[in-house]
Amino acid sequence: MAEQETEACIKELREKLWGARDVAVLTGAGISAESGVPTFRGEGGLWKQFRAVDLATPEAFSRDPKLVWEFYNWRRELVAPLSPNPGHFALAEIERRVPRFTLITQNIDGLHEKAGSRNIIELHGNLWRVRCTRCETVTEDRSIPLPELPACESCGSLLRPHVVWFGEILEPQVLNAAYDAIGGCDLMIVIGTSGTVQPAASMGVQAKRNGAAVAEINLEPTPYSDVYNISISGKSGEMLPQLL
Repeated sequence: MAEQETEACIKELREKLWGARDVAVLTGAGISAESGVPTFRGEGGLWKQFRAVDLATPEAFSRDPKLVWEFYNWRRELVAPLSPNPGHFALAEIERRVPRFTLITQNIDGLHEKAGSRNIIELHGNLWRVRCTRCETVTEDRSIPLPELPACESCGSLLRPHVVWFGEILEPQVLNAAYDAIGGCDLMIVIGTSGTVQPAASMGVQAKRNGAAVAEINLEPTPYSDVYNISISGKSGEMLPQLL
């Protein structure tokens, strides 16, 4: 995208943003990648000799919970020192300035919260929370590392990461909250997501169908780039601060 075209798109989005009463934002791996969080898609998706997508499954956890916990302890160690980038901070500032704002994220790293965002819907859970496999109690635990096989303080059963694994459905109340936000917004911004993982991938289309203006900010074109009202090519850490 030519520089002038990008500037025109940012100007158009800025006008829509500051005229909006209700804003929904969807973020994907792209915004976190700019802070150094690995995306686990494509070439770099390996840990030791394992593909990350093979470990992040209920089957892998049933088969070898110690191995899966080793992988998640490594991820926690990796993410803990990372900081939010200017894109995260810009979204937190936008939330402070618009009447109604909902941030829907596919990321589990907790960087939005670290940046100061408050009304967050985490579609895929959170790396810093654990859930009991028996009594379902969810707690936050930022210990690094957690024990090889962490146990629930309430009932002593095995804990698992409180994240949505491949092959699992999203929590209905979380998904419903996301659809409520999409249904009520007059502007939606889709940031750093490839548009390939459902149901998040079609949320922008849903918002547009409901009458909202929809913009995307992404390094690469997505399957929805031609569908949305505005498509901006670039890093979210560089584009989002320009909206302020």
